[in-house]
Amino acid sequence: MNRRFFTYVPDPFLMVLLLLLIAFGLVVLYSAGGMVLVERQAVRIGLGLTSLYFITQIRPERFEQFTPFIYIGSVMLLIAVFFFGISVKGAQRWLDLGISIQPSELCKISLPMMVAWLFRHTTLPPNWKYLMAAAAVIGICTGLIYKQPDLGTSILVTASGLFVIFLAGISWRFILGSSILVALSAPLLWHFLHEYQKQRVLMFLNPEADPLNYGWNIIQSKIAIGSGGFWGKGWTTGSQTQLDFLPEHSTDFILSVLSEEFGFFGVLILFSLYFMIIMRCLFIAQQAKNTYNRLVCGALTLIFFVYITINAGMISGVLPVVGVPLPLVSYGGTSVLTLLVSFGIITSVHSHKKLIQQ
Repeated sequence: MNRRFFTYVPDPFLMVLLLLLIAFGLVVLYSAGGMVLVERQAVRIGLGLTSLYFITQIRPERFEQFTPFIYIGSVMLLIAVFFFGISVKGAQRWLDLGISIQPSELCKISLPMMVAWLFRHTTLPPNWKYLMAAAAVIGICTGLIYKQPDLGTSILVTASGLFVIFLAGISWRFILGSSILVALSAPLLWHFLHEYQKQRVLMFLNPEADPLNYGWNIIQSKIAIGSGGFWGKGWTTGSQTQLDFLPEHSTDFILSVLSEEFGFFGVLILFSLYFMIIMRCLFIAQQAKNTYNRLVCGALTLIFFVYITINAGMISGVLPVVGVPLPLVSYGGTSVLTLLVSFGIITSVHSHKKLIQQ
């Protein structure tokens, strides 16, 4: 195939939606954290978009070919965290490789790729042998991430693998049975949670029980959301944010900032962008030429959806606070890069869609 490396262009429709989302996020981030955070975030976004473009040029079968090595590399980085990791606020989740990286974020890509790789040549839905292999692949990453400890990311990483199994056509009987098993084991799982994780669950059930400590975050978040009304208070004029009542307002609770300053109308615009991005990615997944590409694209899209759902539920009190950022809006380095790399994989599948099925 005599084509230059820079031949393939990312899907224009998807790119316009992503750029609009990123621009909107930077506007909100300026109000939440000032120009310094915007400049830092812009650098990270620039690196992520560059990675997206370069990944688009790579043929999808290359990802399939190197998936086991990518997965093993991610697991080795997770293990390295326990020996060489940087501890922040009591959690050891980062590695200093010249720049700080969070290996658990990489598993949100490598894990669904590995599960899809296991299913690539088998008849779907997969049999028990393949399901047990997938469970082992998911369990290794989830266990290592949970021990850091990082409950929120471990849930997302587990979901990314389970989405591949779901998209592979697993029966609803299996899904229902697994859900019942998880529900019945909840009391046992409670004893494995760290104390701060238990407090988050308890505050989710009754935040007013400790309004000045563990319940503070969610109470202030609800106040910010409710005070925004339909049109909001106006950009940079939200009292909860500007007076520092709202904690983590540039990261986990940035949607509360948006709700207070732009109101329900701003939230509607944001979620409309998210909806169009998700639908476009699912369309690309449906058009993919082989099982591996369909499963990977579909799982990466659904984990993006879960990011949004958990963060929105978290800041509104519908779900416990688990430290999940709002995708491409919250301030953060590794999460932004990981998301844009995942979109690069999706755009690669779209740009090479005329390739003959292997």
